[in-house]
Amino acid sequence: GAEKKLWVMPGVVSTAVGYMGGETPDPTYPLVCTGATGHAEIVLVAYDPTKTSVYELLKCFWENHDPTQGNRQGNDVGSQYRSAIYWTNETQENWARETRDAYNQILVSKGFDPITTELAKADGKTFWYAEEYHQQYLIKNPNGYDCHAHTGIDLPARESISI
Repeated sequence: GAEKKLWVMPGVVSTAVGYMGGETPDPTYPLVCTGATGHAEIVLVAYDPTKTSVYELLKCFWENHDPTQGNRQGNDVGSQYRSAIYWTNETQENWARETRDAYNQILVSKGFDPITTELAKADGKTFWYAEEYHQQYLIKNPNGYDCHAHTGIDLPARESISI
């Protein structure tokens, strides 16, 4: 579900799903689902920065899941369902931190728990591609499970976030 929301965004060139953030090499979906690998299910996004911005990608990320749930998203429970952002440059890091802080302030003021999203540098972490049947899953399975819990609250406007 998260991949589908991103692949339709203007400026997104390519998406892929996989696993990242853990220590187990060559993880598989059944193994990741045990919670023993330390990996999260992740969407890798390649984008054209002349056609979209880090802010727009993060807006999609924050608004289309519930970053306050810890190791779950709705009925999907386990550490592999944790909210995480792994950045590849300083601009992405700054936007990830600033949008998290701005969104957290609004969510907490509306009674939500604080954001639990893991923020970390991608360097030193390997992105492992998920199995082929997971790639563009909702194109292959149009009626497939697309649960993403969300807060229903918008990320503050770009202009109100200081970078």
